[in-house]
Amino acid sequence: MSTYGKKYEVIVVGAGHAGCEAALASARMGCRTLLLNLSLDAIAQMSCNPAIGGLAKGHLVREIDALGGEMGRNIDATGIQFRTLNIKKGPAVRASRAQADRQLYAARMKKVVEDQSLLDLKQGSVIRLLISGSRVAGVETREGILFEADTVVLTTGTFMRGLIHVGLRNYPGGRAGEPPSEGLSDHLRSLGLQVGRLKTGTPARLDRRSIDFSRLEPQFGDAIPSPFSFETERIDRPQLPCHITFTNSRTHEIIRGGLDRSPLYSGVIEGVGPRYCPSIEDKVVRFPEKDQHQIFLEPEGLTSAEVYPNGVSTSLPPDIQLAFLRTIAGLEKVEIMRPGYAIEYDFVDPIQLQLSLETKEVGNLYHAGQINGTSGYEEAAAQGLVAGMNAALRVRGREPLIIGRDQGYVGVLIDDLVNLGTKEPYRMFTSRAEYRLLLREDNADQRLTELGYRAGLVTEERWERYVAKLHQISRGRERLRAVRVAPSDRDAADRLGLGELKNGVSLEELLRRPEISIEDLLFLDDTLTALGMKVREQLEIGTKYEGYIQRQVDQVERFRRTETMAISPDFDYDGISGLSAEVREKLKRVRPLTLGQASRIPGVTPAAIAILAVLLRRGQVEPV
Repeated sequence: MSTYGKKYEVIVVGAGHAGCEAALASARMGCRTLLLNLSLDAIAQMSCNPAIGGLAKGHLVREIDALGGEMGRNIDATGIQFRTLNIKKGPAVRASRAQADRQLYAARMKKVVEDQSLLDLKQGSVIRLLISGSRVAGVETREGILFEADTVVLTTGTFMRGLIHVGLRNYPGGRAGEPPSEGLSDHLRSLGLQVGRLKTGTPARLDRRSIDFSRLEPQFGDAIPSPFSFETERIDRPQLPCHITFTNSRTHEIIRGGLDRSPLYSGVIEGVGPRYCPSIEDKVVRFPEKDQHQIFLEPEGLTSAEVYPNGVSTSLPPDIQLAFLRTIAGLEKVEIMRPGYAIEYDFVDPIQLQLSLETKEVGNLYHAGQINGTSGYEEAAAQGLVAGMNAALRVRGREPLIIGRDQGYVGVLIDDLVNLGTKEPYRMFTSRAEYRLLLREDNADQRLTELGYRAGLVTEERWERYVAKLHQISRGRERLRAVRVAPSDRDAADRLGLGELKNGVSLEELLRRPEISIEDLLFLDDTLTALGMKVREQLEIGTKYEGYIQRQVDQVERFRRTETMAISPDFDYDGISGLSAEVREKLKRVRPLTLGQASRIPGVTPAAIAILAVLLRRGQVEPV
């Protein structure tokens, strides 16, 4: 056993989407950082679908970018189809999604990591942590190398005791073609952390040369692609269509006939799978009344022959997979390049984390991504960014970055994990956020860029551009209020379809009308035209939804008065006679730091919160 002759300030274990964001964040904040991965040929891999974003997930990517993360820039540089979802609905639930060139995405992210100053990328499998007192002090690899560090971030993905299932056969693996991580989860148990088991899956990869696209419905991206990153001016890469097809009754018949060889239905798989992204076996069994299920055929890259059939994740035997796929329109002669599979892996119950993503049991140890029970690249990257930032802030002796539920979907995600824990893979939805109208994709920079700047991740150059944008928005609001259409201006009234005006009306008042857009008003004021499309978008949303937005802001302010009432980590719940034994047990397990956090713990009643509020006020506790 040997000690590596260099001490790091932050070590990140695992170079998936969470690990890359964590390592880049800590290095960019000035910390000597080591990123360890099982293989240097598997950085930022898209293990499942080759896409970034989607409903609520697109919000996370915009927030990652606003804080200074890399995912938005990476997909902008490697995307092959960009679409805005829910375009006909309100701005709060519109979402961006992009198909990625899978190989280019990973290659670009690896280059960004390799080019980052203060960041070392090394190959190694971590089997245990080095502990000094009650804090982490580094890691030990399978090769017997000790790496010392002030903080450690674990982003192990599906690799801890990963077990791959294809039919009734199974074998160890972190994902297809890669070995699992052995020993680390047992070590975490020995440190007092509660380790559970989850399951996820992926469909077969199809050979595009064997697909009859003439029988399929094409789905094209937006004519003018919208970037994810606030720093990207435009997307100028070649774009590819996806295609849509459906399962049918014959497909379902073959699937039902193969259930006796399914690890999911024969008791071989123990882990709990994702409820919101079920396998095709699950769909057929749980929804017998449905005679078809939609499938999106997604290209894996501009030059790749592989196609990802989104919607038919499966762990059935390969012969059953091929048989049911060939019953589907356009896939009658399809060839499988890689069979679908399910994977079981260990995770650590996130209820054992603080809101900073530091573990309660071991100081200076942070967890991010699927180790916390989440699913999805975007959820992982968001956690990784926050964990990396907080590890760097800890090294610098600064307070952690805590993002509130009213500040971002990142805050909702982490707050849910820490307070509720999870028994199944957690996926982000817009319905999980109470303040959806405030947490829009379009205003992520206005919510979070200042936090990233204060933490030291957002650069001075980007900050100056952001401040200039705010100035433009302010200038635009002034013009909307100042410029008016007079009753005598018949030409303007006719162009806007106003009819006869008895009194003058401001552009702001006109913009509140649902039938008038800000683009309709540009002929009335050159200043608005010069502001740019993104600034005008903010002006239009802010004006049209002003009343609703203000109402939600008022709700946030009322909630904060209770939410921010601090609770000591050593608060004596056993000394409160008015609390039931069940409530005391739940409060002692989570150890909430605020009254708001306590109120979101399942089983902690409103009556218990009222009792705590009275006691805390008597103690003259200051808001955090």
